[in-house]
Amino acid sequence: MVELSMGLLAALGGLVLGLFYFTGLWFTLRRLPDHPHPALWVASSFLLRLAVSLIGFYVILGPDRSLARLGIALLAFLVVRILLTNRLRPASKFQS
Repeated sequence: MVELSMGLLAALGGLVLGLFYFTGLWFTLRRLPDHPHPALWVASSFLLRLAVSLIGFYVILGPDRSLARLGIALLAFLVVRILLTNRLRPASKFQS
């Protein structure tokens, strides 16, 4: 029972990290054309998103270094990527 709850918490953590990372990426790219220093904007956004994600995955890994929890969190992270990619895809100019 404890392993199930830890797995669910790992999945929730992966979902939250994925939402943070990919929503932050979307926000960064949306603001890019109007930003006075686009390279600095992209680099600082990447470093912030990477740092938060790595710290989050390290916390999910836990003191016992459970690779199962880390795998669950990574799968949830990728699920968010797939869902947001499909949801936030720009409208095609050639829709019929």
